[in-house]
Amino acid sequence: MKVHLSAVCGTAMASLAGLLRNLGHEVTGSDQDVYPPMSTQLELLGIPILSPYAEENVPADADLVVIGNALSRGNPEVEAVLDRGQRYTSLPALVGEEFLRSRRCLVVAGTHGKTTTTSLLAFLLDRAGRDPSFLIGGLPVDFQKSYRLGQGEHFVIEGDEYDCAFFDKRPKFVHYQPDVAVIGNIEFDHADIYRDLEAVETAFLRLLNVIPRRGLLLAGTESPPVLELLPRAHCRVETFGLHDGADWRASDLRPEGDVTRFRLWRRDRDLGEFVAPLPGAHNVRNVLAALGAAAAAGLELDTLRSPLAAFRGIRRRLEVRGQVDGVTVYDDFAHHPTAVRATLEALRAAPGRLVAVFEPRSYTSRTRLFQEEYARALGVADEVVVAAAHLPERIPEDERISESQLADAIRSRGASAAFLRDVDAIVTRLVETLRSGDRVAILSNGGFGGIHERLLAALEAARR
Repeated sequence: MKVHLSAVCGTAMASLAGLLRNLGHEVTGSDQDVYPPMSTQLELLGIPILSPYAEENVPADADLVVIGNALSRGNPEVEAVLDRGQRYTSLPALVGEEFLRSRRCLVVAGTHGKTTTTSLLAFLLDRAGRDPSFLIGGLPVDFQKSYRLGQGEHFVIEGDEYDCAFFDKRPKFVHYQPDVAVIGNIEFDHADIYRDLEAVETAFLRLLNVIPRRGLLLAGTESPPVLELLPRAHCRVETFGLHDGADWRASDLRPEGDVTRFRLWRRDRDLGEFVAPLPGAHNVRNVLAALGAAAAAGLELDTLRSPLAAFRGIRRRLEVRGQVDGVTVYDDFAHHPTAVRATLEALRAAPGRLVAVFEPRSYTSRTRLFQEEYARALGVADEVVVAAAHLPERIPEDERISESQLADAIRSRGASAAFLRDVDAIVTRLVETLRSGDRVAILSNGGFGGIHERLLAALEAARR
C-alpha cells in the first residue's frame, strides 16, 4: 500500500512509519513541528517530512491516510482527505489490526513510567532471545529506534490513555488487545480531553474491559485510583510496589550513583538482590512492573539480573546530554508535576547543587490547574528557571499558567527561582551562575529551542 501519515513526527507515528516500511509499504509523511529524535529516525528511514501542513502534502493516490490525534477539523490535510473521500484511520486502530492481532500483546499503561517500563520489558525479552516486536513512546538507547518488527510471539507496546483521533475519542489502548496489561498509576492528566480524575479512571476501566479472562493485569499498589478499579477486573490480577502486601515488592532500596540496588520479593519469597539501572524509587517501581510482565511472558527471573543491570535507558528520560567543566546537563521529558518531582528527587539523591529548567509545553502544564503542584515539585531543586509557556495563546487566558507567579511560588518554598522568557536569556544566566559539580535538569516534552546543545556550547566557549 501507499500510506501517508499526517503528524508523522510524533513518537508513535514515526514508529508506525518504520513498522509499515518493514512490511514493504510505501510511506510518506507530514508535520508542523519537526525536531529530533524522531525527525532523525525518519531521515534514516528515508522518509521525507513535508512541512507545514498543506493539502498538497497528502498524495491523492494514497491507499490509506493515518491522521494523528493532534489534528482536527480545519487542518488542511484533514479537509483534503474528507473532501476526496480517501480511506483514513487512526494510529491505534491500524496498529491493532495490522500488527497485534497475531501476536501475544504486552501493554504498558499508566499516567507515569510507561516509556521506561515498555523499554525495559522489550529489552529483557530481547536479551532472553525472544526477538519481540515493540512500539515505544521514546527512543531506548540499546535499540536506537522506537519500534521493531521481530519474529517472536510477543509485541510490547506503550498503552497511551490519550484519545485516538478527532473521529475516535476513545483512549488508544482499547485497540491494543492485551494478553498482559500493566497499569502502574492513575492521576489526572491531559486536561484538554479529560474533565477530571473520574474521567481518566473511566478510560482505564475501558482497558480492563478488553483484557481477556485468561489474561493478566499487573497493578501498582501505591496508586489509590488503580486499587479502586481492581474489583472490576475480569482477569487474574497481580500487584507491584514498595509496600508490604504487593505480589511483586522491592525492599531495602540503596541508591548508588545512577542506579538503585534493591531486594526483590515475589509474595513472601525472597528472590535476592537486583539492580534498577536508573535512579529513583519511581524507576524501581518501573522495574518491578517489567519483571512481573517478563515472568508472565515465560522468562525465568534468575536469568534477568545481568540483562536488567545492563539496560542503558531511554533518550530524554534522565538522559545525560553532556558534561562541561564538571557541570552535567540532563534532558528529561517530565511534564506532569508528579513526574517532575520524581525526576528531581532522583537527581537530588546525589551530592551537588541541582538546577531545574522548566518549559511549560504540554496542555496540562500550560494551565493554572497544576500551578501549585508544579511549584512544590520544582522546589525540590536548589535553583529553578521557568521558561515561557509554549504557544500560550492556545489556552484561554483565564485558565493559562502564570510563569512569574509560578516562580514566586517556588521562591516562597525556599528555592531560588526566576522567570526568563527566551532560551538566549536562560543560557546566559546559566553560564554565569553554574559551577563545577552542578547538575542541570532540563524539563520539557518538546524541542525547547535546542537549549541542550546551546547551553553545552556556551559552557564550552566560556571555559576557553
